[in-house]
Order: sequence, then C-alpha cells, then structure tokens
Amino acid sequence: MNSTSSSTSRSTSRSALASRLRTVFGILVVAVLLFPVYWMVNTSLQGSENLLSTQWFPLHLDLDGYRQAIDSQLANLGTSLLIASGAVLVCLAVAAPAAYGLSRTSIKLPGGGLVMTLLVITQMIPGIVIANGLFSLYNDLGLINSYLGLILADASLGIPFCILLMRSFMVNIPASLVEAAKIDGAHEFRVFRSIIVPLSRNSMVTAAVFAFLFAWSDFMFALTLTTGDTIVPVTLSMYTFVGAHTQSWAALMATATLASIPAAALLVLAQRYIAAGVTGGAVK
Repeated sequence: MNSTSSSTSRSTSRSALASRLRTVFGILVVAVLLFPVYWMVNTSLQGSENLLSTQWFPLHLDLDGYRQAIDSQLANLGTSLLIASGAVLVCLAVAAPAAYGLSRTSIKLPGGGLVMTLLVITQMIPGIVIANGLFSLYNDLGLINSYLGLILADASLGIPFCILLMRSFMVNIPASLVEAAKIDGAHEFRVFRSIIVPLSRNSMVTAAVFAFLFAWSDFMFALTLTTGDTIVPVTLSMYTFVGAHTQSWAALMATATLASIPAAALLVLAQRYIAAGVTGGAVK
C-alpha cells in the first residue's frame, strides 16, 4: 500500500515538474517572439534619433515621435484601411461562392480536383512575379495609381487561400440540410445564402481576417502599382519615411506601432471565430 502511494506521489511530482518546464519554455518562446514588438514600442516612446542610444526601459516618455507620425502618416493609415477593407469584400464575394461550388459533390463541377490543385499552386508563386504581370495589364486598363487597382491586386493574394479555407469547412456541412432545403423548393442561391453562409460564419470571419492581414501588410503591390504620391499605403510610406527622415527613428517606430494596432485589434476581436474556423468546426 505504501509502495503504491509512493509511486503515485512520484508520478504526480514528475507530471507537475514537466508541466512547469513546459510553462517556462512557453514563456521563453513568447518572450523571444514579442521582443521585437516591445523594442518597437519602447523606441517609439523615447524619442530616440539614434537607435544605439535607446534605453531598455522608457523611463522618460517622449511622445514627439507619435506627433510626427500622426501628422505625416494618418492619411496613409486611412488609405491602407480603405484598401484592406475593399480587398476583404472582394475576397469574400468571390471566394465564398467558389468554395461552396467546390465543396458540394452534387453540383458536379467539371475539373474540380484540377481547380483545387491550381489554387494550391498559386500560393507558391512569388508576389513579385504577379506584381510585374499586373503592372503591364494595369497600365493598359488605366488602373495604375488607383484604389480599385490595389484592392483587386491585394484581393488576388487572399482569394485562393480563402477558397481553400472555406471549402475545408463547407465540406463538413451535412448534405441532408441542403437536400431538405431543395425539397422545400429552395434554389441553389437560396440554399447558399440562407444555409451555407450562416453555418460557415466562423470560416468566413477567419478568411476575412487573413484577407485583411494580407492586404494590410502588402508592400510589393503598393510599390509596383503606384508611381506617384496620390495613393500611398502605410507600408509604402514607412519605406519612403526612412529615406526622407533617416534620423527620426522614434517617428518611424511610432508609425509602425500605429500600423500594428488595427491588425492586433482585429485578431483579438476575432480570435474565437479564427480558432473555430481554422479547425474546420463541426455542425450539430
């Protein structure tokens, strides 16, 4: 009896130790990953013109960098927000019906397997290749230096991923729900609008978040498809900000901090839907 109790106690102690070690390891990993973010915010609060003079902790706060960032970059943040929001709408409008069509075997889409393969392949194409191809096309269509051009270009990054993500969720929706709706007289679009879309809410929110992040962080299309200063997303303005104000590191870091807020807030608000959407979910 004592031997059994002793063995159980040792096993419990080992489990507790292993749990503590995993916790410590997790904290160390998170600390390493978040350190660049901390240093960005820390530098922005110290008003440092020289990165080498930045202290480890912002003991004397200086918000001059944020004042410079707001004065010079607020309009560019609005431009990025407009482009990213438009790209999300385009992605969902195209990807949701496409994902539904690829997920339903009853529709019998010819070449559906080939389409899925091509969607995966498109994720492997470097962005610079797409940007160079779009530049010639946009020049002929008059979409250079236009909001519509950047919205469509950024949406092209998110559409394949959104289709793959939403399709993996929609295939788990019971076919009996669709069949019951059709028996009641619902046509295909009504089924999609009234049944598929509400049940796929988690995957659609997840797809929208990723599409927003793709467009919000885009630099390649912003650099390639704009040739003036009429439409300048924040990623491009930060690049030019370094060249024009090389010594204003506090302002640059403040701009980067402000640019991180919308994406971080969106992830926090949508994390519940993202967790359900990525794992595919289940329909009861």
